[in-house]
Amino acid sequence: MMIFFWVVLILISLSMVAFIYRLVKGPSTPDRVVALDALGVALISMIGVISILADTIFFLDIILLLAILAFIGTVAFSKFLEKGEIIQRDNNPS
Repeated sequence: MMIFFWVVLILISLSMVAFIYRLVKGPSTPDRVVALDALGVALISMIGVISILADTIFFLDIILLLAILAFIGTVAFSKFLEKGEIIQRDNNPS
């Protein structure tokens, strides 16, 4: 069973290399945002497999933190691509 987890770890590493390539060479900005999001998911998956291999639950807090940060980053990038700004400021104070 441990061989399976090592093979999964290697496959996730190879997919991360492909995501980094897409992040650098992406033909458009939305492709780069999707590659960055996929890289975050792959990193979370890799930490999960390492947690299983190390037989510890210590890494689960790190996984949760990375998932929250990846989600916030994806939403912020998407909003920036759509509207050109992340935080809208009201220029007319009431």
